[in-house]
Amino acid sequence: MGDFLMPSLGADMVEGRLIQWRVAPGDVVAKGDIVAVVDTSKAEIEVEIFEPGVIEELVVDPGEKVAVGAVLAHVRSTGVAATQAPAAPEPTAAEPAPPVPAAVVAAAAPAPPAEPPGAADGSGRRRVSPLARRVAAHLGVDPASCEGTGPGGAVTRADVERTAAEPATRAPAPPAMPAPSAMPAPPTMPAPSAPMPQTIEPPAVAATAGDERSIAMRRTIARLMARSKREIPHYYLGHHIDLSRALDWLKERNAPRGPAERVLPAALLLKAVALACREHPGLNGFWVDDELRPGGGVHVGVAISLRGGGLLAPAIHDADMLGVEALMAALRDLTQRARRGQLRGSEMADPTITVTSLGERGVETVYGVIHPPQVALVGFGRVTERAWAVRGMVGARPVVHATLAVDHRAADGHTGGLFLGSIDSRLQEPEAL
Repeated sequence: MGDFLMPSLGADMVEGRLIQWRVAPGDVVAKGDIVAVVDTSKAEIEVEIFEPGVIEELVVDPGEKVAVGAVLAHVRSTGVAATQAPAAPEPTAAEPAPPVPAAVVAAAAPAPPAEPPGAADGSGRRRVSPLARRVAAHLGVDPASCEGTGPGGAVTRADVERTAAEPATRAPAPPAMPAPSAMPAPPTMPAPSAPMPQTIEPPAVAATAGDERSIAMRRTIARLMARSKREIPHYYLGHHIDLSRALDWLKERNAPRGPAERVLPAALLLKAVALACREHPGLNGFWVDDELRPGGGVHVGVAISLRGGGLLAPAIHDADMLGVEALMAALRDLTQRARRGQLRGSEMADPTITVTSLGERGVETVYGVIHPPQVALVGFGRVTERAWAVRGMVGARPVVHATLAVDHRAADGHTGGLFLGSIDSRLQEPEAL
């Protein structure tokens, strides 16, 4: 029996909220299968499983927030017969409800085995998860009065908490109100001419889900960037790169293609960065426990601005191994899914370096902040025409200003200079990208 844990979907993540299970007890899963959707403070992320097996038990209900590393499900290895559904547990006495933190309860409370939709427990009542039953007892809520939104109409902790909060928003009439004639007069009622003093509350404005996510994302970005500037000794380098050859080559390659199939200059820049990372692995990795840990591949994180505000930097895996057409396709796919909220956990968890570009916003130079625990970030500005001398002759050339932020603990300026020079030399031979 193994455990499927809440993954860390970025250095800034400390907890996540389970949105949806994509599996049920008894399902056979292979490495890389999407098994759950988790909401971080930045996005809803599809989470993969990294070991094959059979889902034995779902521990956490949808809607629950749990800490990184907490158990989400129990998984049986494929060495055990995978065709049999897990046996129903023997009935046990009601468990006590110790006053422990919610995250610990969420990690420890087993969920009941899956049943057909609409199934009830042995007493004929709607199914209630053990965690929801504990919370209901603590809040004084009858689970039977809750509308279940879990699988098969099961009552979850979120359902119990929502029911408990309802009296705060609408005051139900008392069950046995005496007739008006039988009601005693208040002992000290102000005269009609003297209005009763009252506190004027501003009208409540319900925050939308988008507002809440935007606020949470800004807080997360603030914490992460503050940590980066507080802990990482940045140094910055800049270098202007002539893109004449690269853009001429790209124009020729794109001539027979339709607009949706054309390769953008961004793909060439990403490929040049990826190959530079392969050449200089000291900038492709993580600073952890006072030492540099090389990345397990060149997984280039791409900074993507979201339409509702905020920023994500998911990874294109093994970018150094992709041709420019495949890299362009990966970039389009990643951008679209990031803006639809359909990223995968592995894309958020393992970028080894980040690339950011504000050229589309008219910015010529961008000095980025390193995303810990990474040790470097590359920035590209807008491609502009500049006076450029070649063999003593001055002419107008398309030029981009590339910048590099480096963690000085991991590499010195000499390495950073070589890294930018490698990007430049790669772009002067676009046919080799």
